[in-house]
Amino acid sequence: MSKWLLRGLVFAALMVIVRLLQGALINAWETKAGMISITLVVLYGLVVLIWGYLDGRRDARANPDPDRRQDLAMTWLLAGLFAGVVSGLVAWFIGLFYKNLYVEGLINEVTTFAAFTALLVFVLAILGVALGHWLVDRKTPDEPRRRDGDEDRADTDVFAAVRDDRDQAYDYDAHSGAETESHNSPVAVADDDETRRNR
Repeated sequence: MSKWLLRGLVFAALMVIVRLLQGALINAWETKAGMISITLVVLYGLVVLIWGYLDGRRDARANPDPDRRQDLAMTWLLAGLFAGVVSGLVAWFIGLFYKNLYVEGLINEVTTFAAFTALLVFVLAILGVALGHWLVDRKTPDEPRRRDGDEDRADTDVFAAVRDDRDQAYDYDAHSGAETESHNSPVAVADDDETRRNR
């Protein structure tokens, strides 16, 4: 089973449970309907955030190089869309038989409510992923990752090759200059002696 499908199924089922609890609790305490709804949504979002954090931490540990990490944004986007549409469809179907469940028409359930669920899942999951990446990267030294990246780019680093050639040319010129000076110095001394004798 793909990662996004597993997450989509879990959060679709969890959203249906949340809506069933919402209907039962509001029927028991009608004056606290707003608080009940907000609390259930917060708890739902907290589960999404924790799962996203675990995904981000696991991915960062498996791939220290940020360029080689998985595309968790797409995974969670598909999971959120699936959870929204499926949970809306299931809740609408249950509402046909269970009148205490607060549902709207089928179109609204698979569009408006599905979009809300998808956005909630996607945003909170990505925040969790970013938090997981950040906490792992904060404890990991930057130098090993940069050194690994430099080794990967060693064959394609044009500037490194130019620097190496320039350093070699400089060393050759310095060495040649030293040899020229050492060879010419005796001749220069002999010329100076001959000039003195002519005077």
